[in-house]
Amino acid sequence: MEKGIENLMSARKCLRENFEKSKALGVSIEKAGPRFDEIIQRLPSLEAAIRPIRAQKDALGAVGGHINRAVVPATAVLKVFDAIHGLEKSLSDPQSDLPGYLGVLKRLEEALRFLGENCEMAIQWLADIMEYLEDHAVADGRFTSSMKEALTSLRELHSGEENGRLDGGLLEVALDRLESEFRRLLVENTIPLPMSAPALPGEQPCIAPSPLPVTVIQKLQAIIGRLIANNRLDKCISIYVEVRSSNVRASLQALNLDYLEISVSEFNDVQSIEGHIAQWGKHLEFAVKHLFEAEYKLCNDVFERIGLDVWMSFAKIAAQAGILAFLQFGKTVTESKKDPIKLLKLLDIFASLNKLRLDFNRLFGGAACVEIQNLTRDLIKSVIEGASEIFRELLVQVELQRQMPPPPDGSVPKLIVFITDYCNKLLGDDYKSILTQVLIIERSWKQEKFQERLLINELLNIMRAVDMNLETWSKAYQDVILSYVFLMNNHCHLYKHLKGTKLGGLLGDSRLREHEQYKEYYSAFFLKESWGKLPALLSREGLILFSGGRATARDLVKKRLKAFNEVFDEMYKKQSNWVMIDKDLRDKTCQLIIQAIVPVYRSYMQNYGPLVEQEGNDKYVKYTAQSLEKMLNALFHPKPVKHGSFKVRHPSGKFSNVITDQNQTSPTVK
Repeated sequence: MEKGIENLMSARKCLRENFEKSKALGVSIEKAGPRFDEIIQRLPSLEAAIRPIRAQKDALGAVGGHINRAVVPATAVLKVFDAIHGLEKSLSDPQSDLPGYLGVLKRLEEALRFLGENCEMAIQWLADIMEYLEDHAVADGRFTSSMKEALTSLRELHSGEENGRLDGGLLEVALDRLESEFRRLLVENTIPLPMSAPALPGEQPCIAPSPLPVTVIQKLQAIIGRLIANNRLDKCISIYVEVRSSNVRASLQALNLDYLEISVSEFNDVQSIEGHIAQWGKHLEFAVKHLFEAEYKLCNDVFERIGLDVWMSFAKIAAQAGILAFLQFGKTVTESKKDPIKLLKLLDIFASLNKLRLDFNRLFGGAACVEIQNLTRDLIKSVIEGASEIFRELLVQVELQRQMPPPPDGSVPKLIVFITDYCNKLLGDDYKSILTQVLIIERSWKQEKFQERLLINELLNIMRAVDMNLETWSKAYQDVILSYVFLMNNHCHLYKHLKGTKLGGLLGDSRLREHEQYKEYYSAFFLKESWGKLPALLSREGLILFSGGRATARDLVKKRLKAFNEVFDEMYKKQSNWVMIDKDLRDKTCQLIIQAIVPVYRSYMQNYGPLVEQEGNDKYVKYTAQSLEKMLNALFHPKPVKHGSFKVRHPSGKFSNVITDQNQTSPTVK
């Protein structure tokens, strides 16, 4: 019985164990289902992978030899490649440790160069095995494609191509970081030069020098060396030019150079930009001697000491910073309308350029500065030709003015005022030597010899033409008395405005005395032919008073006073519109008229005035001696006039304005 129970217990235990095993097997079978599905999905690729095993036995046997021969050089390549990637961890931050970064970078370059120079055998054997595998279909297509890409990279590396990098561009990334550090060093140490406002009128702004620190220059040179070694010099110069030219432009902003953008169509005449031309000379000198000089020196410090062409970068900085705009402004002035004032402005431009000639030759003499050189030569050529042409035409312009009518008030024509002042300016210290130099250069271009007295003779001819103009204009007046006033005015003006001047010295004292004598001569004729005739109208003939003759005397006095008044009123009305510019001439003439008339009138009225005054009628006694004197003192005063210009007729028959200064338009000599 006990034995039966034991058997049952043993059977139950066995069933329980088998049940657990069955349960575990069921779970295993359940888990194996997805794996079978995965195996089924991979079967096609596995079949393709083992397909080469089906190749012929000879092909499979031979592939082993090809592989064995390629393994050794390929392994060497991989070892160098691993060493290259090992350097990546050693690349520090160039900002914190530039020497260390450059040292690792140089080792990286050497490793890549060594790899490129020594992977030829690996390339040959890998190419051989690739050809064998493809010819005998011993390898999977995806494997051969991947191997082809690796082989292409090796070939690019060996040939030295820029993008031949097995490391995925590790060197390129390192060089990019180095360029960023180059830019950072420049930007953080490049500050626009501080401009201080001029303390006094005419003073130029002052700047403080801003050389880069020596340590920064040394870092820049070290970076440039590595970038040159990797064919990145152009990018390096591009960064340098961008930063430094931007800095110069920022420095120039304080000078307010908007006028440099003026076009020919935006100004009416040279006088409208006369102030800009004066500024232009000062600003150009300042920019060249301070800003561009500093940039040139810095380019020397940074580039020349490592054997690079300084002008390669400096030319681009100068062009982008604004030197071309300065030169183009000068060219714009040369293209404007021609007139005498423009000659002076062209000479100002030439003087500014000539003053900077040595600086231009030194700073912009390199082959890379050819654009600046060409524009400078064109500007100088236009200035010299334009100035010479205007100077040659001055005499013609004065002669053409002869066709114009004289001033209706007998005053000094604007041409006379202008030309005397103008010729004095040409003979002055500011322009004589410059104009002579311009004429010498222009003659040399034509292979003509410059005559020493060319300038002097031309100005003398102009003054002779002025004399001819005066004679012609004086004859154009219908009223001969007005012609005398005209000649008095002009000879007085010429005498006073030429005496003690360069032009007066050129003409000589005898010529000046002639003007003084002509003034006195025409003054005498003026008095004789006009006011000098009035005293005769107050004749005393027939006025001897005797018994019974009082009525007759009264009638004669009335008749003669009436005639005097009529002539005086007519003459006064007419001459009230005439002008004598010079105050001394005006005062003297008025006094001579007063001396000729007032004493005679006063005496006449004292003796015979009571004959007509008793009637209480002012028909005949219109004036007192005092009122006559006051009226005569008011004659010939200049009328207020607007400032303007006189016209010059060109040979073409067209007119162009010759703008004069304000004191030339309405001259008054005290």
